[in-house]
Amino acid sequence: MKSAPVSADPGPVVWHRYAVTPAHRERLLGQRGCVIWFTGLSGSGKSTLAGALEHCLVAQGNLAFVLDGDNVRHGLSRGLGFSTEDRAEHIRRVAHAAALLADCGVIVLAAFIAPLRRMREAAREIIGPSRYLEVHVATPITVCEARDPKGLYGKARKGRIGDLTGLGAPYEPPERPDLRVDTARGEAVDHLDALVGLLRSCGVLEPPGE
Repeated sequence: MKSAPVSADPGPVVWHRYAVTPAHRERLLGQRGCVIWFTGLSGSGKSTLAGALEHCLVAQGNLAFVLDGDNVRHGLSRGLGFSTEDRAEHIRRVAHAAALLADCGVIVLAAFIAPLRRMREAAREIIGPSRYLEVHVATPITVCEARDPKGLYGKARKGRIGDLTGLGAPYEPPERPDLRVDTARGEAVDHLDALVGLLRSCGVLEPPGE
């Protein structure tokens, strides 16, 4: 069972433990809760991969849910900008939401750039290292820019965006991801076997023991 979070000054806030544990819910669902964190540049194919994997998992009877960067900014992270500080706060909020879903036994597919390694390490600590899987969508920036689904690279080249990750702001690729894929090579469905294989190898698609 996940330990209570540590706070320097919890005040009157107390972590409440319940009789129903994450393991109980996982046995009910027949799977283990986890978070697959898709990281990569804008246009690399993170959301497309996450959506394809969600469809595949649900079709085979597993409960999965996509957390997408843009969607979360409509609600949970509304009001946050794209400064380094705001991006770190955005990832912190998402990581806590993903951890709650994983406690419910859900396979969470988080599609977020999370450009700096320290941001992803913070997410890993919040979620729990044993249930955090990192997938680097290592599509070359030339391919991402050619796709430019949101028009962000075009705006950045014209000087209308000054902090686009990969151009005006840094992106630190994972050094040792659990899986690395390049969506310039084939369609999203071509990478599903590798993604499902990762989940199987980690025991995610099986319920925990008694």
